[in-house]
Amino acid sequence: MSAFAGRVVVVTGASSGIGRALCLELAPQRPRLVLAARDAAALEAVGAGCRRAGAETLAVPTDVAAPEACRALVERTIAEWGVLDVLVHNAGMTMWSRFDEVEDTEVFERLMRVNYLGPVHLTYHALPHLVRARGRIAVVASVAGLTGVPTRTGYAASKHAVFGFFDSLRIELEGTGVTVTMIAPDFVLSEIHRRALGPDGQPLGKSPLAEGRIMTAEECARLMVPAIEKRRRLLITSRRGRVGRWVRLAAPGLIDRIARRAITAGH
Repeated sequence: MSAFAGRVVVVTGASSGIGRALCLELAPQRPRLVLAARDAAALEAVGAGCRRAGAETLAVPTDVAAPEACRALVERTIAEWGVLDVLVHNAGMTMWSRFDEVEDTEVFERLMRVNYLGPVHLTYHALPHLVRARGRIAVVASVAGLTGVPTRTGYAASKHAVFGFFDSLRIELEGTGVTVTMIAPDFVLSEIHRRALGPDGQPLGKSPLAEGRIMTAEECARLMVPAIEKRRRLLITSRRGRVGRWVRLAAPGLIDRIARRAITAGH
């Protein structure tokens, strides 16, 4: 029996990128997938693919930046299946701009509403159900949540906030049976980069990355599934990220240079 067979799994940002890949990776285990994102048509397409692979699906168009939408997502899940076993926070947005080139700091508020406050509100409404199920919380953060990254000030700040919140929540949940798995991808081939906000607060429309050099969303999802299943505390998907976590303690200046080179090389 697979770990997710018959389990109710909510995935935000399920219409594309890592979220889509994760749902399709989980589907052969025959879970009950709740697919949440803003694009209803894209959700239905992902849901169809998941059903073909063996999953039951429920598509719930959701904007995680809206607290009431987070509440409604949980209520719809419970109304449909009566339980919530796994909550995967994956919805997110990013930016590409030096801070001294930003034209409107509202960009930072938008990033925090989606990347940080969205998971906070959704967890708030889901937590009683997760406690009853002794469930799992998985959070797609970023290696940018573990160190500073140039041109990503607002994004890195939001991911640092996510780490701080869920690391604290993990301690509070000790003894409840609910576990928290933090996932820190490096660059991943995903639509998030084409939708990244530029200095004017508008989407770039094209990825600034050399996409042939980076991990695919499908590769990332394949790493995520066993980490969530085994209730791992932290998954860092790249060797660079794993090494950098420890080098930062001894040589923080070196990590600054590596981060700068990574952005330059990525372009």
